[in-house]
Amino acid sequence: MDRVPDWPENPAQPADPAQANDYDGFAEAYAAETEANLMNAYYERPAMLALAGDVTGRRILDAGCGAGPLSAALRDRGADVTGIDASPGMLALARRRLGDDAQLHVADLSDPLPFPDGAFDDVVASLVLHYLEDWGPTLAEIRRVLGPGGRLIASVQHPFADYVIQTPRPDYSATTSYTSDFSFGGQSVRLRFWRRPLHAMTDAFTAAGFRLRVISEPQPDPAARALFPDDFQSLSTRIGFLFFAVEAPPSPADSGD
Repeated sequence: MDRVPDWPENPAQPADPAQANDYDGFAEAYAAETEANLMNAYYERPAMLALAGDVTGRRILDAGCGAGPLSAALRDRGADVTGIDASPGMLALARRRLGDDAQLHVADLSDPLPFPDGAFDDVVASLVLHYLEDWGPTLAEIRRVLGPGGRLIASVQHPFADYVIQTPRPDYSATTSYTSDFSFGGQSVRLRFWRRPLHAMTDAFTAAGFRLRVISEPQPDPAARALFPDDFQSLSTRIGFLFFAVEAPPSPADSGD
């Protein structure tokens, strides 16, 4: 989901899955908080759109679409967008935004995707992969539903952030779970994540058959400087999210070799 209005209030707590990540319980508050804030509206989403480039006529799966702001932006740029999310509450908000004819489906990225092989030209995964313990099955499914030359464009929490703004983890090379507390519209929310080293991320992409095209640590939209003068400098000079663009190369049969 398109996530994180700011850094957590209570970072890097020991993992506690109980009642964590219940987006249905705070969908309205989350969507309102992230609609026009600095982290999402002027940093993460513009970076995703910049990596996507010209999407006119492209079939795009928004994997973890949340309330649909990225889907709407891609559709406005000429893409044919399908959205999936594990939260019915978030999808209800996406349908309100995108209209009754929008292609929206309840689907968990830990499960097989409900689409045929090669159904999409691109998949966008905006701040969702860090909810998964094992990227392998999910990336394999994304690879399956992409056509030859299709792209996966993804953003995740930066694996180095612990060493700058959070409590350092004891073993950088391990994949570990933790929870953090956030506030959305005054509502306290606990979210659970999985953190892993950078090499584990790139290895997962290549193991799924992707070619790594871009690793990006972008700056926020310059327009945010006037809108958020107190926070822009801080965000533009610290570690934020990490962005990837990877490609599903054509098979020898596809290329005619």
